[in-house]
Amino acid sequence: MAAQDFNFLLATDSYKVTHYKQYPPNVNKIYSYFECRRRKDPQFQEVVFFGLQYLLKKYLAGPVITEEKIQEAKQFFQMHFKQKVFDEDGWRRVLEKYDGRLPIRIKAVPEGKIIPRGNVLFTVENTDPDFFWLTNYVETMLVQMWYPITVATVSREFKKILAKHLKATSGSLEGLDFKLHDFGYRGVSSQESAALGGAAHLVNFCSTDTVAGLLMAQRYYGCPMAGFSIPAAEHSTIISWGRSREKEAYESLLDQFPTGPLAVVSDSYDIFKACKHIWGDKLKERVMERSEDSTLVIRPDSGDPAETLLEVIKILEERFGCSLNPVGYKVLPSYLRIIQGDGIDLKSIEEILERLSDEGWSVENVFFGCGSALLQKLNRDTLNCAFKCSYVESNGKGMDVYKQPVTDPSKGSKRGRLSLRKNSDGFIETVERGVGKPEEDMLVTVFENGTILQDYTLEEIRKNARLTEDDIAPPQHNHDELNGLGLHHKHIMNGVH
Repeated sequence: MAAQDFNFLLATDSYKVTHYKQYPPNVNKIYSYFECRRRKDPQFQEVVFFGLQYLLKKYLAGPVITEEKIQEAKQFFQMHFKQKVFDEDGWRRVLEKYDGRLPIRIKAVPEGKIIPRGNVLFTVENTDPDFFWLTNYVETMLVQMWYPITVATVSREFKKILAKHLKATSGSLEGLDFKLHDFGYRGVSSQESAALGGAAHLVNFCSTDTVAGLLMAQRYYGCPMAGFSIPAAEHSTIISWGRSREKEAYESLLDQFPTGPLAVVSDSYDIFKACKHIWGDKLKERVMERSEDSTLVIRPDSGDPAETLLEVIKILEERFGCSLNPVGYKVLPSYLRIIQGDGIDLKSIEEILERLSDEGWSVENVFFGCGSALLQKLNRDTLNCAFKCSYVESNGKGMDVYKQPVTDPSKGSKRGRLSLRKNSDGFIETVERGVGKPEEDMLVTVFENGTILQDYTLEEIRKNARLTEDDIAPPQHNHDELNGLGLHHKHIMNGVH
């Protein structure tokens, strides 16, 4: 059921309130679609579809139009436009004919599916010819799908990089789901952004401090607990002891959390001295007493991420030793690990992992945290998300429509009714002009006339988004081949979720 205090009529761009007056006479159907446009040599070749179910459940399901909300919108838009443009009669007909439920149909890719750029991800159309203007009225809200899609996509790109290096330096993908921890809660613009972005990250990983994302996964995606965290220090809990008592601050943490993993930020003063003289000397025996299930995780939080991490791991090797894993890479004792959460993005994490492996270290030794690069340093143009009309009917006669701006061919839109299929070569492609076969269509009706028809669990979504062998293969440089991305040729990697 949509939020009771939310007025759907006000959840659109101002100019859309006037569009019912602008369509051709006798029009009775508007059909539009959403895609992440293909660009030349994009950073992201494919996207993770996620987040529509939340928007539908929270804002569109059930009766969303009431007389009170009509009156509120009427008064608001009268003041806003300083003229009468609000379609009071049209909205009242929705209220009377459908009890305030929206007579639209939305078909979408199953959540979690990996789709190459440039393909339809969902379509919207009116189900009642009287309410053709509804289709694009909901564009404003539905295009906000760009955010969870982009976060889920960026998060999965992190996972590809981590998987590739973890497999190369350890021989397995064990622990992959916990390698990237969401540090982004405080760095986003709102609680809802934290919830959407945090949940999108949980499509790919099980490690987070963003409680809002966990609650969204619980309430909207049927997952009782989607992610996990461990006790961890922050600078206030260290510096409150005073500089001269840094060792006592660390020792107190070992006393307070004698079992289970524990993360301790250790750069409040001098990360290298802390590792060499406190953790590696004064508290060395206390550290060595901890078991594999009670790992001490040391956290640097400043300086050049790669340089600092390499120096820290060298100091810990000197003080605690290391062993070689089955594929010949160095691993610290099981009671000791590192988490790098400062300055992490897709570029820096690749550099760090390459330098670690060049120095003979396994990725088993390190975890990463990511904040703004995961949840905030992105926008609608990161994946070029767009919503366009492709088909209309007037007097029951259909017409394929499109845009084709001479100033930017990349903004050309698709034509006609659309379907999504795997072709005979196994590549996912969009079929335009209404000629697709229904039995081949990957798009599923998820919403119709106010009712949600599909309810995906996070478990199902995670299965859809699993990595494949191709995802962790060495990078390929033939972009034409990459653009194919035929998913049925990809073998699912076992044990990732």
